[in-house]
Amino acid sequence: MSAHRDKAEAFAASLMTQAVWPLLLVLAALVAAPVIAVAAQLQTTMLSAAAWLIAAASGVVTLALSALLTFDALLFWLMASHISEAAGGASVDDVLARMRVKPAAAGIRSLDRRIAGTQRLLMKQRIALGLFVAASLVALSF
Repeated sequence: MSAHRDKAEAFAASLMTQAVWPLLLVLAALVAAPVIAVAAQLQTTMLSAAAWLIAAASGVVTLALSALLTFDALLFWLMASHISEAAGGASVDDVLARMRVKPAAAGIRSLDRRIAGTQRLLMKQRIALGLFVAASLVALSF
């Protein structure tokens, strides 16, 4: 296999892991939250109510970003399925244009530029997940 294929496949696999574990963590916390609230007989204060709202909002953002990262992983696997980096990039750009996600690109972005863009999305997901965890801990402590 070529270097671009190996790199795209490896990145797609790691991206899928980075998309799934926060998704499972947030879903588990959302399922456990009512049970914890009933078992602990929590008294709602203004601070804990605000923290629960922030946790809920950041949890939804984390889920949405996980979905986007899963989509990006699939696009990287599509890119890896082509013989050359240019053909894979053109295929991904064609899919995005047909879905009306992005307008048709004038030039084809390199694999490294696509990875850098996805890493920015990954950072946003980590920030949202961190906010979810912090807000959940604050809500449980008050």
